[in-house]
Amino acid sequence: MIFAAGLGTRLKPYTDTMPKALVPVAGVPMLKRVITRLTAAGYDDIVINVHHFADQIKDYVAANGNFSVKISYSDETDLLRETGGGLRHATPLLNDSVGPVLIHNVDIISDLDLEWFRNQHQEGDLATILVSDRKTARYFLFDSDRQLVGWTNVETGEVRSPYGKIDLDQCEKLAFSGVHMVSPMIFDLMKGWPEKFPIVDFYLTYCRKYKIRAAVPQELRMFDIGKAESLDSVSAAVQNLQI
Repeated sequence: MIFAAGLGTRLKPYTDTMPKALVPVAGVPMLKRVITRLTAAGYDDIVINVHHFADQIKDYVAANGNFSVKISYSDETDLLRETGGGLRHATPLLNDSVGPVLIHNVDIISDLDLEWFRNQHQEGDLATILVSDRKTARYFLFDSDRQLVGWTNVETGEVRSPYGKIDLDQCEKLAFSGVHMVSPMIFDLMKGWPEKFPIVDFYLTYCRKYKIRAAVPQELRMFDIGKAESLDSVSAAVQNLQI
């Protein structure tokens, strides 16, 4: 599943006339970059959630022959549901999966080895989260086994954990990279959740009962397409690194 429903407010003025997913990076729309990497890794059944300029995304995919794979749409034009709600809303398109489901933010460009990442997900785990050791404001917190135990915002001092008060010095702080793998069991667990919620809330609710693990690649070149003013520099870096 590709999360492509966001408004892309940080990418204005580009997103005044197009969805974030179609904003070009080094001349190639973000959506094409993600789909091309997924199909090269063997994924042939893709769900895209859409909201902002949804028809432009559908028209673009159709004009490219659906990239020669099955592509379905989870329509959120009535309500932008955030990451958790977006996954829950797509349940009818995903819950027939016989194996884990890869979730990929459309605004993440990286050289991640998708086969390696798929192999990090262990049978019985609820989710595997791609994380990296980089500086940011918000971190997932993991124990010595790299099992999720909490979340923190280091700028505000907020700490959230189902374990109550935890010792931050004993936790490994790792930054989420916008890619995760989830077990099909997640869809039953989401049935009682509201239409709109972030996936972080869901993971923090269930990490004490189910295994939600970190996957940390030895090397990862990754770009989170953020503000419009940094788009040129990111495009140059992506082109130079041939990602």
